[in-house]
Amino acid sequence: MAAVSGAVLFTAAACGGSAPGAAGNTGGAGEDVTIGSLHPMSGPFAADGTQMDNGAKLAIEAVNEAGGISSLGGAKLALSTGDTQGKPEIGQSEAQRLIQGGAVALVGTYQSSVSMNVAAVAERGQVPFVMDITADDAVLDQGYKYSFRLQPPNSSMGTRGARYLKEIAEEAGKPLPTVAYLHEQTAFGTSVHKSFAEEAAKLGIPIVAEISYDAATVSDLTTQITTVKGSGANVLVVTGYYRDSVLAARAVETVKPALDAVFGVADGAYDLPQFPAEAGAAGEGYYDVNYRLDMSDKETQDLAKLYKDRFGDDIRTGAVLAYDAVRVIAEALEKSGDRDPKKLRDAIAGISLDPLVVSDGPIEFDDTGENSGALPVVMQVQDGKVAVVYPADRADGGKPRYPAGS
Repeated sequence: MAAVSGAVLFTAAACGGSAPGAAGNTGGAGEDVTIGSLHPMSGPFAADGTQMDNGAKLAIEAVNEAGGISSLGGAKLALSTGDTQGKPEIGQSEAQRLIQGGAVALVGTYQSSVSMNVAAVAERGQVPFVMDITADDAVLDQGYKYSFRLQPPNSSMGTRGARYLKEIAEEAGKPLPTVAYLHEQTAFGTSVHKSFAEEAAKLGIPIVAEISYDAATVSDLTTQITTVKGSGANVLVVTGYYRDSVLAARAVETVKPALDAVFGVADGAYDLPQFPAEAGAAGEGYYDVNYRLDMSDKETQDLAKLYKDRFGDDIRTGAVLAYDAVRVIAEALEKSGDRDPKKLRDAIAGISLDPLVVSDGPIEFDDTGENSGALPVVMQVQDGKVAVVYPADRADGGKPRYPAGS
């Protein structure tokens, strides 16, 4: 997509406001085409939400710098940001506001519980919703026609997480792990745990403890990790968001359970470049099974550099997924040559676009809205940096170190 890929020296573009008219208004050739960005811009998940909104902004700028949407007479894109505050009801009202303000499509939202409400609004309003980070399978189990997911769903990450753990242990010549599972308690954490547990039972991996917590309010996880220590597990599996997963790592360092590995599955911290810096030596060897930005791709490398220069922070994969979500919408606008959200939805459904994350093929959506190219991989903190270590054909670092201290 010439209008999106290849543009790395971006200039400032309009990233706020809304196009006039209600959703579905085709507008004039000179009017901006508004995309709504829904993420937690305040509250406990604001750091991730801000990253993702920034990623969407950079994608908007890339399209505009490359000349806009040529099939719409060079129309420029504009981003209208909504703050979900990490709350489903706020996400719902913000989605309604953005659609009423003229957004032809939405991207978001980082949290499955929020995306569930936004997907319902998008379906009623017949406006496409491209989910950058939303893991819960149930969001697309509703039979929605206007919602599409970029990342692998929980069922994929949980199932592959159990398989990957078994394979890594076997390749290291170690017996099957004994697992304690710590997870945040919303639809995100519980559904990943459910998928992992079902596959673990098939593989003969015993789960000797399951511990949940409220990610929005928790301030210390020492008690939970003490329970892990008493369980006799030699692997701790963690599914959480960034802040609470760092709390878990700190508690592990304090309590010192006898673990061969801390193994994140769809975890929001252990694959991010910020984690090794924040955790220090205590984070060495931590694993995560998750989606991953593709740093072998020149465009991803350029985007990461731009993000660092612009925002003074290392880019997270969530920001890259938000960038890709806008690219999907821009390509569909180019393909359809129409601002009508219904026609835009049909173009998204037939899209084929190379992503900026590690994948099993191009971004292509099946009849349920799942991205058939989405692929979870295993990452590990090695020598203070996060590297893809498994499967071997996707690795950009060394082999898995298991036990983690080996």
